Amino acid sequence: MERAPDLVSLYKAAGGSVRAHGLEGVRAAVYLVLDRSGSMRPYYTDGTMQHLAEQVLSLSAHLDDDGIVPVVFFSTDVDGSTDLTLGRHQGRIDKLHANLGHMGRTNYHWAMDEVIDHYTASGSEAPALVIFQTDGGPTSKLAAERYICKAARLPLFWQFIGFGDPRDNEFAFLRKLDTLAVPTHRVVDNAGFFHAGRSPYAVNNDELYNQLLQEFPQWLTAARTAGVLA
Repeated sequence: MERAPDLVSLYKAAGGSVRAHGLEGVRAAVYLVLDRSGSMRPYYTDGTMQHLAEQVLSLSAHLDDDGIVPVVFFSTDVDGSTDLTLGRHQGRIDKLHANLGHMGRTNYHWAMDEVIDHYTASGSEAPALVIFQTDGGPTSKLAAERYICKAARLPLFWQFIGFGDPRDNEFAFLRKLDTLAVPTHRVVDNAGFFHAGRSPYAVNNDELYNQLLQEFPQWLTAARTAGVLA
């Protein structure tokens, strides 16, 4: 972590969770997808989104050997994309968000398509952990469900993290994605859901990493068994 001394504490917390989940030595690409729908404005303003990006970057330093996290911003469509790198991460999310303009509605499937295209173009055969943040259900639920089912045949695991009121019915759809039947709807269970509450910045780092990695090891095993992952 010589390039990012400000992330040492996050790196250590992430390492503890990686070891606890039996993932030490596992190599996986890490993606970050960030919601830019209009209701997300307060989370960009108070630094929550920048903080999440730094947490994910610190996790990727244990799993991904290139120190790069592809980031996709979405609302009605894909608003923009970038690479987050160690040593060039400070304030990066805030600056990019400020330059992306209008914050629209919530369409998961365009962001999912962007990640799938990026992964496919990379030529990688390694697994990928896609951390997908949102504060509510998508405008097109049918399209999002179709993409999750379609993507189950690729070595991509989608870990959704919800921001907002836990009583909000908006998260019912994410719980549905987490529990879609196998093999009726998809070849493997390729999605998880973690609700971070109304104040995600306040969530303990150890708890966050534990939740982000909770289902990933089981997916790795299932994906190998199903032939999704070599």
